[in-house]
Amino acid sequence: FNIQSTALAKRLKHTKATKAVIGISGGIDSTLALLVVRDAFIKLNKNLEDIYAITMPGFGTSDKTLQNAIKLTRSLGIPLNNIDIKPACIQHLKDIEHDLNDHSIVYENVQARERTQILMSIANKYNGLVIGTGDLSEIALGWSTYNADHMSMYSVNCSIPKTLIRFIIKWHAIESKNNLKKVLEDIIDT
Repeated sequence: FNIQSTALAKRLKHTKATKAVIGISGGIDSTLALLVVRDAFIKLNKNLEDIYAITMPGFGTSDKTLQNAIKLTRSLGIPLNNIDIKPACIQHLKDIEHDLNDHSIVYENVQARERTQILMSIANKYNGLVIGTGDLSEIALGWSTYNADHMSMYSVNCSIPKTLIRFIIKWHAIESKNNLKKVLEDIIDT
């Protein structure tokens, strides 16, 4: 964890980025990445309000993961922005004449790419870096969506397998108190 946050702090300082932009799903990958970003900001003595955390609910977003994203950012003292991607995805599917009831790979990937487009545009707007959340297991298995979640400006989890991500979050939960501990445990259980 310390290696991840120290490396990110060095990258933020080197690039003179004013913000870190990160998509928060309420899952374990984005949770660990957000914990790393927060620790890097603390190391740099940067304002946590310069972490631009965004949740982007789509067609399959569950209320549980959305609520965990909200609780996580609140517990960490990081503002959360909510951008509903459904209208943009519906428009895109209409533009390419794809049936909204056809839940094939096109339907799924439109959502992943819309999220990345939003993250990249916001990073450009605010002189920020998009912090990648994908882990080593996903990369090794080819699970990342091309031109979507496999892209970032700096990936903090790319050398961490999925099983280790759970362990690091569990360690963080043990070290944490009250609300943060509860939400981290809930994210792990989900």
